[in-house]
Amino acid sequence: MTAAVFFGCAFIAFGPALALYVFTIATDPLRVIFLIAGAFFWLVSLLLSSVFWYLVRVITDNKDGPIQKYLLIFGVLLSVCIQELFRLAYYRLLKRASEGLKSINPEEETAPSMRLLAYVSGLGFGIMSGVFSFVNTLSNSLGPGTVGIHGDSPQFFLNSAFMTLVIILLHVFWGIVFFDGCEKKKWYILLTVLLTHLLVSTQTFLSPHYGVNLVSAYIIMVLMGIWAFFVAGGSCRSLKLCLLCQDKDFLLYNQRSR
Repeated sequence: MTAAVFFGCAFIAFGPALALYVFTIATDPLRVIFLIAGAFFWLVSLLLSSVFWYLVRVITDNKDGPIQKYLLIFGVLLSVCIQELFRLAYYRLLKRASEGLKSINPEEETAPSMRLLAYVSGLGFGIMSGVFSFVNTLSNSLGPGTVGIHGDSPQFFLNSAFMTLVIILLHVFWGIVFFDGCEKKKWYILLTVLLTHLLVSTQTFLSPHYGVNLVSAYIIMVLMGIWAFFVAGGSCRSLKLCLLCQDKDFLLYNQRSR
């Protein structure tokens, strides 16, 4: 039973991200490099957050009680802000790299578009965030023990898996919207990304209320996904053609064959 929980939760949390990687990134070595670089930037942001957390713990002499709860909330807020700062730093790095490639060979488009880089970097951020937030919980699902035997929620692992999935997909959507805001110099978009990231992260403190937490997180994910879809150049017509497995070239080929 523990093996079934382990593999089920692992596929729920990382299955969509793995599919996105296999079908959209793994075939292009350059995209893989940008994905790994995005994951590295998230790791550096985590390292910096950990350093601040360690210093705060040392300053407060590891005191127990309510102080630790407030310190934990402060640590989460600080970590989110640092993550978004590193997302901005990664955007600036990609922008300079793209401009450098264009200046070297202006006649040939060797650099990927910023929309593609936003998607790839967002997936890198999301995968690394999901791994670090869920890997310990996932390892505990192998046992020994039974979840909920002392009155806790028996759906803890399942809820954690669905929450990890939300975080991974949200990082993809946040990355697309964030890069678009940087390109258009609309700083209120960056602020919106930061605030929604803070909102989703602070909801994790509602640990006994898993239903409320998941529903609100999924609502935010759907709204950000719709926003990212239109920002990336999507439209209602393109969505309809995609759902019908059709595109312009396919329709043109059918008309010619007739």
